Amino acid sequence: MNKAEYPNHVWSYDFVEDRTERGGKLRILAIIDEYTRECLAIRVAASIPASAVVGVLEWLFLTRGVPKFLRSDNGPEFVAKAVCRWLKESGCSNLFIKPGSPWENGYIESFNDKLRDECLNREIFRNGREAQAFVENWRQEYNNYRPHSSLGYLTPAEFVRRYYKKNQVKDLKQPVVKAVTLSL
Repeated sequence: MNKAEYPNHVWSYDFVEDRTERGGKLRILAIIDEYTRECLAIRVAASIPASAVVGVLEWLFLTRGVPKFLRSDNGPEFVAKAVCRWLKESGCSNLFIKPGSPWENGYIESFNDKLRDECLNREIFRNGREAQAFVENWRQEYNNYRPHSSLGYLTPAEFVRRYYKKNQVKDLKQPVVKAVTLSL
């Protein structure tokens, strides 16, 4: 099952859907590091095609390094030839879960539940730009201020910081704790 053993070993990504106050569709792409539980990026738009998925991943790979594996379901944006080819060329292997088996992608599913309960269900968004701002603020709180029991009641940011300090990792391609905001 390729359980994450260190930061940047296994990332997961998935989509969540929501609506604007007037019924407009919002697609939300969330990407997490399974080891640190850190949400690396959230992108909100009316539509997020495979090319946009590659764009978000490309930015993360440049700023954070390339994970060994990227876990996802078999959604069309994730199995698209362009995405698979780009990941392979980047040195990252796909880990597709079995169709109809969301428990095989438990970290992102748990994250998505928290995103829905703590943010999406509490807000009514006028448009995608407003949704992106709210969701990004929630992501910052999730990473930097919200302790996680699975991390010994540390925040993901503090967990990452302590991991690298303990292991004396100095590689500049290792996760950066500061925020990266993606524009619409």
